[in-house]
Amino acid sequence: MYEELLRELGLSPNEAKVYEALLETGEASVQTISLKSKVHRRNVYDSLAKLSEKGLANEVFVKGEKRFKAMNPQRLLELLKEREEKVNKVLPEMKSRYELVEEQEEAYFYRGIEGFKNYLQSILESKETVYFIGAKAFWLDPRLQHYLRRFDKERRKLGIKFKHIFDYEVKEQTPEILKLVGKPYRFLPKKYSSPTAVDVFGDYVVTFVGVEPGALSKDPIQFVLKSRRLADGYRKYFQFMWDNCAED
Repeated sequence: MYEELLRELGLSPNEAKVYEALLETGEASVQTISLKSKVHRRNVYDSLAKLSEKGLANEVFVKGEKRFKAMNPQRLLELLKEREEKVNKVLPEMKSRYELVEEQEEAYFYRGIEGFKNYLQSILESKETVYFIGAKAFWLDPRLQHYLRRFDKERRKLGIKFKHIFDYEVKEQTPEILKLVGKPYRFLPKKYSSPTAVDVFGDYVVTFVGVEPGALSKDPIQFVLKSRRLADGYRKYFQFMWDNCAED
């Protein structure tokens, strides 16, 4: 009658049969329990031991004879609560491990102008603020102008914000980019300019090499690392640089 429910509560098939037999017989010998539950005598002993550990059965002695009886079924609810407490105790750690595995960290690269467009599409898909480190204004590259107009319209529609830390030379060589992207932006000291740039957004860290103010290289390459943990770390680096860079 209760076997299926008892099994759903975590009892083995034999434990469920033995416990149900105890409920029906009251105090009973192993032989009686075996006959009532249709569980082999040897297996009855094992099941009784496990039921005793769970607080669902107990030994009693009647006129020197060992017998067994069921404990109050209320104990089943207590077992459920104990199991829930055990799960809740380890759940935060389990969720943390799950999220680390689920993250799917990747590394790859984009090549050429079409690859650069794929990088821009990733920005739209992330829908998160973009942090530019060592920005070069290479968005002014003539090969991108038609595409960038549509991109900028879409990113504004999505509410994606930009925060630029430009190379020092940008404000002298390509000041038009400042009006195009708008504030907020800041500038690295001149001695820290380099032919590299890093963009951080969502789960992405995108690195550019061989770039100069105002234009991409002939065959541009973007190295892409997809990792929320890595991106979060770079955002902290960005914030330090932002706090220590000039506004104009």
